[in-house]
Parts: sequence; C-alpha cells; structure tokens
Amino acid sequence: MEEEVVIGPFSVLEEGVSVGQGAIIGPLVYIGRGSRIGKHCRLYPHVVIREGVVLKDRVIVHSGAVIGSDGFGYVKDQQGQYVKIPQVGGVLIEDDVEIGSNVTIDRATIGWTLVKRGTKIDNLVQIAHNVVVGEDCIIVAQVGIAGSVVIGDRARLAGQVGVTDHVEIGHDVTVGAKSGVTKSLPPGVTVIGYPAVPHMDFKRTISSINRMPKLLKDVQILEERIRRLEERVEGREQKRDADY
Repeated sequence: MEEEVVIGPFSVLEEGVSVGQGAIIGPLVYIGRGSRIGKHCRLYPHVVIREGVVLKDRVIVHSGAVIGSDGFGYVKDQQGQYVKIPQVGGVLIEDDVEIGSNVTIDRATIGWTLVKRGTKIDNLVQIAHNVVVGEDCIIVAQVGIAGSVVIGDRARLAGQVGVTDHVEIGHDVTVGAKSGVTKSLPPGVTVIGYPAVPHMDFKRTISSINRMPKLLKDVQILEERIRRLEERVEGREQKRDADY
C-alpha cells in the first residue's frame, strides 16, 4: 500500500491487493484477491473489483459497477444440460478510463478483457468476455457488447447499441442510437438501424417508409383511372362490334 491512499469504512481488500499512491477507495468497496489499483484512481461506494483485475492510473469507477465478473460461457453436455466454462482470464483497464454506474465488464475466458487508454463508458453498459475497446472511445448508456468484439480507437457507440459477438468495429466509427451491429464495420463509417447500415441509406429508407401512405393513395388513384380507361376502351370495342 503506497502513501496518501484513502480507504473508506467497510471496504474489503483481499490478499495480494495493491493500491497506488493517491488512490481513493470509497466505503463498501470490494477488491478481490491479487487485483491492482493504480495511482490516483477513484472508486466510488459499492464498486466491486473481482480477483485478478488491473486498473492502471487515474481510473474512475462509479457506484455499482462490477469489473471482473465471470464471462457468460456455457456448453451443452451429452444430456443437453448447460455446463459452465471456467472463466480464468482477467480485466485490464488502462490509464484515464472512466466507468459509469452499474457498468459490468466481464473477465476473459482466457487472456484479457481490455479497455484502452482514455475511453469513457456511460452508465448501464455491458462489456462481455474478451472484448477489446480501443483508445478514446465513447460508449453511451445501455450499450451491450457481446464476447470477443474488437472496437477500434475513437469509436462512438450511442445509447442502446447492441453488438453481436466476434465482430470488429474499425477506428473512428460512429454507431447511432438503438442500432444493431451484426457484421464488422470498416474504419470511419457512420451507421444506424437494425441491422446497422450507412446512415444515409437508413435515412433514405425511413424517408421512403414515411412516404408510403401517399404512395399507396397515388396507386389507388392510378388503379381507378386505369379501370375507367379499360371500361371506356371495352365499351368502344363492343359498340364497334355491334356496328358490324
């Protein structure tokens, strides 16, 4: 334990925990065995840091966040019952990351779940096992990121975005609110919708949908005009046949 560390009442630090200079551990915080808290970190009340988690310097974790919970990994046995896959990896949070209230970041199955330097995570975000989040990303509230996703630097995920497992999101990508990312995205694109598509394509689609009532009315008018024209043509043909 280094100097100038503050630890609030009723907090628990298990065996082998290290806490860096100037860190502030609020009340009722739990830090699991062997975890490392860097310099000038701030953990607010009711934060849970499970075993084998590494927070580098100046990391802020808000109340209710759980870092290092088991990843969601199961396989079916011969009887069709789910058997838990041991989650033996860790979580690494790099410098200057801020993690909002009630965020959950799962430990890796093996290796590391990684959040890189400078990323900011809003409240109620789920980051699954073995995810890699790049530098200086913004992840807004209620985002869900499935296992083994790789997110590039400076990506921005708006509220309630869902990302399916094992996809890659390139550097500088923006994903609009409530979008579903089902395939990998190249660097620099802006997407929205479900499944997420380039945002101008999505806007054109929505514009077309909004025009549907008028288009249907126009079609009905055209159908009526065609019906009347057909009746007129049929009447003329019948008159001509009668003249002969």
